[in-house]
Amino acid sequence: MYQRKYWQDHVTQYENRYSAEQDNGDGTVTQVPVEGEVIQEGTPQNAANFNNLEEGVLGAQMTANEAARVARELQRTAGGLAGEAVSVTLANTQKYPFNNSQATVPLAARRNTADYTVRAEVISAAGGGVGDIDVSAKLLNGFKIQFSGAASSVALRLLVQGGI
Repeated sequence: MYQRKYWQDHVTQYENRYSAEQDNGDGTVTQVPVEGEVIQEGTPQNAANFNNLEEGVLGAQMTANEAARVARELQRTAGGLAGEAVSVTLANTQKYPFNNSQATVPLAARRNTADYTVRAEVISAAGGGVGDIDVSAKLLNGFKIQFSGAASSVALRLLVQGGI
């Protein structure tokens, strides 16, 4: 678990003041600082503190990645729930009990699975009763639909949900 650290500057009475230069014997010198009174002890700049920062950044990045993944999944799910509305008119030219009203309905949005639902609402019917509405042969890009009654024409509004 990330532990926030409140960093403090190291504040002294004298900033950038040196008393002497010490010869290192290799052509370099070391300046001897004279800080005076320490007014505020600074936070150490060491591996423990910097690694704590790194762990916090890593944790935040992992959380952001997971949040983005969940958001994408919710968006896909919501898209599937919203569904796709399709209007179709089925025609039957045979006399009851025969029926040739089956039609193929293409989907505008290709599904990832054929596990979707099709809800049918009858808008109008002519020439007899509608009977049952039968959805079959569901594929990723469409399905077949027909009615079983004696009507010569049935207009349907379809709502396709899921499969995404």
